[in-house]
Formats: sequence, C-alpha cells, structure tokens
Amino acid sequence: MIQLYCGDGKGKTTAALGQLIRMNGWGEKTVFCQFMKGNDTGELHSLENIKGVRILRSEKDFGFYRSMTEKERLELTGIHNRLLEELLMLQEKEEAGLIVLDEITYPVEYGLIDRDRLKLLLKRAGEKKCELVLTGRNPADFLMESADYITRMEKRRHPFDKGVMARKGIEY
Repeated sequence: MIQLYCGDGKGKTTAALGQLIRMNGWGEKTVFCQFMKGNDTGELHSLENIKGVRILRSEKDFGFYRSMTEKERLELTGIHNRLLEELLMLQEKEEAGLIVLDEITYPVEYGLIDRDRLKLLLKRAGEKKCELVLTGRNPADFLMESADYITRMEKRRHPFDKGVMARKGIEY
C-alpha cells in the first residue's frame, strides 16, 4: 500500500519516520530515501544507528530549487533518477518491507525525476510486499490517486511566521 503525508504543516517527515521505526521494530528491513535534501539532519544520525535501516540520499546539498543553476538541476535530476532505480531494484527483490520517499513531491513538481519510473514504483507497491510512504507539500494528482492513505498536515501556526528560523533537533 501507499501512504501520503502532505500539506503545509509540520510533521510529514516525522510521521513517515514513525512508520519506518514501527515497521523496523517488527524486524522488517526499511529504506529512508531523501529527495532534494543533501544537508545534515538529525534523523539521519538516529537512523544510522538502527539495524535494518538503509539510507539513500544525495551527498551533495544543492540548496533551494529557485537558487539552482540549470547545470545543478540536471545533476540533481540524475541523482534522483539513480535513487529511484535503486528503489525499484530493492522493491523488485523484496529487500525492504517499507520505503520512505521523503520530499518526493518536490522533484515531481519541479520536473527533477523520471515520472514514468516513479509511477512504476507506485504501481508495483500493490504487487510487492513493500509499503511506500511519500511526503511533501503539494502532491501531483497521480501521487494522490495512487495513495491508499492520505494525511494532510495543516499549518495553523508556526514560529517561522514570526521570523524564527528552523531549529536544530526540531525542524532538522
């Protein structure tokens, strides 16, 4: 099945990580795949210490999409597509009980990933014993249509609106 955590509220990645930890607790191998992020985050430090969790991500931080050059966008697209191919292989071999595609909505929105290969991963979720958990703000229609669970996080209030920057251990 496919779970989708979306919206402008805080907690999408946090919810996905909770699901990953729950699955891992039952002895299933899990994968945490980050898209668009190359910077250091607290969850990575924790996940690195949990047996049975595989982390896939870019080792390079490209910053915000609007600040990227065309060359950087092409490079990031290549990285995303390589990550996607690795996920397809893991799914095909049934080497993971759960895969988190963190921030997957952004490469879809910005055209930084092969949509057809992503659609194949989604299609096979029903055929393989591998739950997919997707996160991000504005999911494309095909992501919404693929999901069995959809949870929308809604921002009602956030310290960022008062000028408070992202805090270590809370937002990253």
